[in-house]
Amino acid sequence: MKTLCGKTLEEIAIERLKTFEERAVNMHPDGYYLAYSGGKDSDVLLHIANKSGVKFTAHHNLTTCDPPEVIYHIRKHPEVEICKPEITMWQLIRKKKMPPRRNARYCCEVLKERGGVGRIALTGIRVAESRSRSKRKMFEACKRNKLKYFLHPIIDWFDADIWSYIREDQIGYCSLYDEGQKRIGCVLCPMTRNTEQQILRWPKIAAAWEKAIKATFVKDKPGYEEIRDAEEYWQWWLDRDARLKKTDTEQPCFMFDNE
Repeated sequence: MKTLCGKTLEEIAIERLKTFEERAVNMHPDGYYLAYSGGKDSDVLLHIANKSGVKFTAHHNLTTCDPPEVIYHIRKHPEVEICKPEITMWQLIRKKKMPPRRNARYCCEVLKERGGVGRIALTGIRVAESRSRSKRKMFEACKRNKLKYFLHPIIDWFDADIWSYIREDQIGYCSLYDEGQKRIGCVLCPMTRNTEQQILRWPKIAAAWEKAIKATFVKDKPGYEEIRDAEEYWQWWLDRDARLKKTDTEQPCFMFDNE
């Protein structure tokens, strides 16, 4: 495994976990709050946390539009608590009276990033993932809640490091990666591309999106006067790539190899 300053990446990640463990336990008797997404990075994080012996509890926040394959993989880890939301994505869209968009991803805050208040949350965030994440620090305070902190033990790992570690330690991972997908997230996430592929793959989830979004259509809404009906509104939401600026380089949450 790759080394830095004479230590392996795993050893460095474990050192980071042990460095902040006392603070985590002082904040909460259960120690760290490990945010487990079911993706490859959180698989590595969970493996390292277990191996380190630090005190933590692991949690996955359902969004109600998670790929079934991800849920199936998460259920292989009995130590991970699957937390159901108080409101579904479809109810949330109706409540907000608009679908989530790239510049208005309210769904993440309500459904995905809940939990961990009063604790130090462990994540698999890495700076190599995207431009926005390149600005993250290993340990940081939550911007939305002053009682929550984040520790990213594998923040400086690259994709090659993740896959090398998975192979060396024979860590299980979600089957979607073997189908050519690089990153996994919610079906039809506003950040995703290749919407047609996802609609064909998960038609029931796509139908739930369509029904909820059409229910929020209002004719002659300011800024959307050119959209004539609910069907056109739905198609407008799906056709997000056509509206992207060429300078938009933010990584989608769900990306395929052929992009």
